[in-house]
Amino acid sequence: MDIALRYQGGKRFEATARGHSLISDQPFDDDGTDAGMTPPELFLGSLAACAGYYAAEYLNARGLPSEDLTIRATALKGGKPARIESISLDVSALGRNKRHRDGILRAVDACLLKNTLHFPPKLDVHVAPSLVETQIESEIGVPVG
Repeated sequence: MDIALRYQGGKRFEATARGHSLISDQPFDDDGTDAGMTPPELFLGSLAACAGYYAAEYLNARGLPSEDLTIRATALKGGKPARIESISLDVSALGRNKRHRDGILRAVDACLLKNTLHFPPKLDVHVAPSLVETQIESEIGVPVG
């Protein structure tokens, strides 16, 4: 998986992957242009979409109606450092008996992103040198900065 993110000015970014793109921005009251969801909203949307995918797969594999399937993701921010402290996923698939509700829960429990939150990945952050720094370093043979 690979996503490229490009700064668009102000508080706006464009993410692209496999020929698809989406905009991330901040609301007006946070000096943004409200052109897209905030990064935390995208995060929750991704988690809800993952859960929805697994729930729909469960329903569709059994020939059960999936048109009314909805997922609501809610989160609470807080803590130091700032982070999402809790997340709740509410799955609604009307008219399902307990056996199918339990099956949907098992299916959602297999969600890749849910499992990623339970078993966090190693996260490395690297800051690449600018093109100018790279050119200077190659010319003088010593790291700049």
